[in-house]
Amino acid sequence: MTEGEHVTPSPLTGIGDKSKPSNANQTSTVDVLDDTQFNIKIFFSPSEVVNLQVNSSEIVQEIHHALTEREESCHRTCFSLQLNGNTLDLFADLKSIEGLTEGAEIHVVEERYTTREVRNHVKHIHELINSIKVRDAYAGRDQMSLSFLSSVTMGDIFERKPSKYDVSINFHPPSYIMPSPGVSEPPLVPLHPYNKEDNGLTCLRQLNYSNWNPPPPHRRLAGDLVYLVVHTLEDKRCHISACSRGFFVNQTTDDIFNPKPVQNAYVAHSLIDLLKQLSPAFKKSFENLLKRRSNKHPFERFPTPYQVYSWLSPQWEHTPDSVRKEEAFASRMACEENLPGQTRDWNDELQATRELPQAGLNDRLVRDRAIFKSNSDFVAAATRAAVSVVNGDIMAINPGETRKQQMFIWNNMFFSLGFDVKDHYKDLGGEAAAYVATSNDLNGVRAYSLLDQPGLCTLGTAIIDYRGYRVTAQTIIPGILEKEQEQLVVYGSIDFGKTVVDDARYHELLGKTAKNLRIRPHHVADKSGKEIELLSSVDCKGI
Repeated sequence: MTEGEHVTPSPLTGIGDKSKPSNANQTSTVDVLDDTQFNIKIFFSPSEVVNLQVNSSEIVQEIHHALTEREESCHRTCFSLQLNGNTLDLFADLKSIEGLTEGAEIHVVEERYTTREVRNHVKHIHELINSIKVRDAYAGRDQMSLSFLSSVTMGDIFERKPSKYDVSINFHPPSYIMPSPGVSEPPLVPLHPYNKEDNGLTCLRQLNYSNWNPPPPHRRLAGDLVYLVVHTLEDKRCHISACSRGFFVNQTTDDIFNPKPVQNAYVAHSLIDLLKQLSPAFKKSFENLLKRRSNKHPFERFPTPYQVYSWLSPQWEHTPDSVRKEEAFASRMACEENLPGQTRDWNDELQATRELPQAGLNDRLVRDRAIFKSNSDFVAAATRAAVSVVNGDIMAINPGETRKQQMFIWNNMFFSLGFDVKDHYKDLGGEAAAYVATSNDLNGVRAYSLLDQPGLCTLGTAIIDYRGYRVTAQTIIPGILEKEQEQLVVYGSIDFGKTVVDDARYHELLGKTAKNLRIRPHHVADKSGKEIELLSSVDCKGI
């Protein structure tokens, strides 16, 4: 809607119809996006230059991320970006950086490693050498999701379109969907985006963390950060030390610890550069890997903004992988999210993003990005925690209760299982009704959230189905655990209509949302027969 326009609600649709301004001299203005596109040059070295098109509304971190995805620089992770000798802040807007204009030259400067940066680098290299394989996408790891487009179209979207009279086109259906004797259902394997050539491309036999980790104190003082073991395609095992300057081969074996560098040791800032020196087969396979990656559409290669899970997966051969093991027993248990002083208050974060200004178009874009980022992080963390809840890795806050009645708190989130624990749905279908009711609760939260009514906040909510369990994750309101539920709820009912309460503040707020949600005011009688007017479902609770 532009400034100066008046909107008259339509009697049929309830949607406003535009009419001319009453003041003829009043000029209307259009909210225009304040950003521009320009080209910059990225210098890895005087002879290695990359041209990149950026948007002024982006942040420096997006350039950093783009460089880690490009074929020529994907093996770099620990570096900073400098403009005119000044290091750029990763979270600074490009339009706020002085001198960053068309044709600006940004130099990539290698930074010193820390233990955290080494682990991030190893994780990135591990993902890189397995990037064309779809195993992580089937497992739902690290925002990797399946893409069926190239598999279904057999790659013909990138090929020349056939002519009108091309007689080579085969209009016969594939054989695997035709009925076959003795087969009751068609096979599902042909529908999977499976490429034998991609899954057969191997760069290394193994890339593992060494059993000599962590470095002893005297080697820590000498600069050792992490020890790695590499098993090359030539059947050669090499022990590698990671220090602040990079990676080098040491004299350690599987039985003898000798962290000193080998003779004429080559220190490489990138692990990929060192592996190319150690293994000609790795160098050749890695070059083929980059070619396969470049042939894929960017949307197939990049992690998705939110995780998409596949309900069906082939059975993969299970191989030893210490990098996968480290992630399973560290980040997958969200240990790093629960370090002292670093826990995220999901409720405060989600509500704070909704309170960001939205006067101009740029403000609304920043606000929407912040909401999407916080919600995506919340869902990802809730999913990991829900898996741990079902697996029994998290202690319940009421361990004396039965499994169905247990509740859990983890990483500032509250978890409950989708069972009919108090027989509320006994006459409506029992456990099946309780299972569906959680979905309806989520739909209700989504409906009120989309209205974006000022002053009305909703709980961050996610539902996770895993191993036959339905887990509901919710953000925790400050102080809710110290009080009884009856003291907190001032609107609606907590016992399915036996007791109903009303509040003037909620009546005013929900009166604004009821019109958009097409909810008419209605009266609800509690067990004593007292009628109370509500503007929402009786199960909608106001706190």
